[in-house]
Amino acid sequence: MARLEIYQFPMRSDNYGGLLHDEKTGATAAIDAPDADELLAALRKTGWSLTDIFITHHHYDHTAGIEAVKRKAGCTVTGPAAEAGLIRGLDVEVKEGDTVEIGGAKGIVIETPGHTRGHVSYFFPDHGAAFVGDTMFSVGCGKLLEGDAPTMWTSLSKLAALPPETKIYCGHEYTDANCRFALTIEPENEALQARAAEVAANAKSGAPSLPTTIGQELATNPFLRASSPNIQKRLGMEGRSHEEIFGEVRRRKDVF
Repeated sequence: MARLEIYQFPMRSDNYGGLLHDEKTGATAAIDAPDADELLAALRKTGWSLTDIFITHHHYDHTAGIEAVKRKAGCTVTGPAAEAGLIRGLDVEVKEGDTVEIGGAKGIVIETPGHTRGHVSYFFPDHGAAFVGDTMFSVGCGKLLEGDAPTMWTSLSKLAALPPETKIYCGHEYTDANCRFALTIEPENEALQARAAEVAANAKSGAPSLPTTIGQELATNPFLRASSPNIQKRLGMEGRSHEEIFGEVRRRKDVF
């Protein structure tokens, strides 16, 4: 099995980039291209040569660097078929169940719309890693800019069903603010309390709180915890559907 090395680094104001490198073949993929100069600097730092860019969704803060990086590196750009008309420089269109490759490492495309209508995530099962763009954040989720609560709940449920040890690489680092909101939804959650303390310490020292894991998110992320009796009671939504409960949590976050 190919060994996939992952290098995570900050970009722009709060984006997080990722480089995935297969040692044996030398193949390297970037997850999104928020900024060309910062992505090229990360490649120089690692000494890796870029062969691919995997795009999660069409938003500018995930695609702004595509064309400049492609001219420099001559790489192949892969992204969601449902947003092909919105992503300049796209070479390969993918949809649910398709596979992508980085040398000998294989990833599965998971359609995760809600933040945008065609958002996709990339899951590498043999390496226990998923790159989820703006669908899931640590202790949070993306805004419903082009979708609705049922759509996003379905997408989050797909990710929540991945093995609990799966490392989750998000498109942004919002964990500290997300924890502060989450504590208004489920203040008695001891796992969340501990996570919030850890994240606050990381923020103070300038350290990231990414990647997270599916298991950690299931224990702390209010957007995944619609089944929690404490959350249902606090929202006054006992017995309501999980989609409705998720939608109310998202509404509250939007005005937090």
